[in-house]
Formats: sequence, structure tokens, C-alpha cells
Amino acid sequence: MGVNCVGNVRDAEVTQQQILDAAEIEFARDGLKGARLSAIADRAKITTAMIHYYFENKEGLYKAVLQRPINQALSVVSQLDLESLNPEEALKQIIRSAIAYEVAYPYRQMLWFQEASQNQGLYFKQINPMNLYAPLLKVLERGIKEGYFRSVDPFLTLTHIISVCIFYFTVQENWKHLTPEIDRLSPEMVEKHTENAIALILGGLLVK
Repeated sequence: MGVNCVGNVRDAEVTQQQILDAAEIEFARDGLKGARLSAIADRAKITTAMIHYYFENKEGLYKAVLQRPINQALSVVSQLDLESLNPEEALKQIIRSAIAYEVAYPYRQMLWFQEASQNQGLYFKQINPMNLYAPLLKVLERGIKEGYFRSVDPFLTLTHIISVCIFYFTVQENWKHLTPEIDRLSPEMVEKHTENAIALILGGLLVK
């Protein structure tokens, strides 16, 4: 492949990421129904024709925006080497990674909320979300089998763990008015949230 071809591929990748970044913000704010391609194009500093070129239409772009977090999170989880850790340490790593992920991608919880409220999960089910949750389920099931964790329903527990980790960020825009003197998104407060989440989750799961 020539230098120009390599450059063109890189330019195309950069352009697609710009579109996806802009679309994520617009879809998180207005959902699939409310977001406008012209607003996404303006935010990405490209033309709507470029969106159609890479993603065909708004629905195609929306699906790509939903799929990207799954792919990125799976990449993060694959680097944790959970199988080499005992279930307690593996769960700690998952909690830390989940919270760090929320800090890095602040629009994504609202994106999922919009999908649930506007589309009742129609597109969510098309992006194979269980691929993302499978590693946590495996850790929980292994922990129960090996006697680290109490006998609980793994999927319900997964739901509770996600809630403990994520709700902190979902509610931030409301709760910041209750304690305006506290920056709950500061590194110090996020670390405090992480340690408290680990203590709460493991306190409920570990066999005494």
C-alpha cells in the first residue's frame, strides 16, 4: 500500500471518529428521534454528505454510535486478564475499570437512557450487549462456585453492581446543586466513590 493510500485510510478513520464523537453527544442529548444530522455535521465540522458517505443514514450512524462503546469496553476488559485473578480481585478490577470508563466517556449513560426511553431497547438488543456483560457474569459465577461469594443470582447481582458504579455519574447533574461546594467529578472524589463502591459490593458478596 502506497503512502497516499495509508494517509487516505488514516484520514478516513479520523473523519469517522469525528463524526461518531459528535453524534454521541447529539444522540445523548436528543436521542435518535430528536438528533439532527445537520447538528452532528456542524459539531464534527464536516458536511452531511460525509455522514451519508460513511454511515448511509441517521439510523446507520446511530447503530455505529451504540456499537462503539461495546467494542471499546470489551477491549478494556480483555486487557484485565481476569482469568488469572481470584474472583475477589477480578471483581475489584472490573469495578475500577467500569468507573474509570464512565469518567472517560461522560455522555454514554444518557445515550443508553435515550435508547431505553425512546426506542425501548430496539437498537440496544442488536449490538450484542451480553458480550460486554459476560466477563462479569463469569467472575460472579466462578466466585460463587469457588466459595468466595455468597449464593446470589448472578444476573441480578450484575445489575446491582452496575447501578452502584454508574448511578453516581447519572445523577451528577442533579446532585451538584445539593452540594455545589463539592466537585464530584474530581479525581479525588471519583477515587473515593470507587473505594466506597468496592467496599459496598464486596461487603455484600464475600462469604464471611
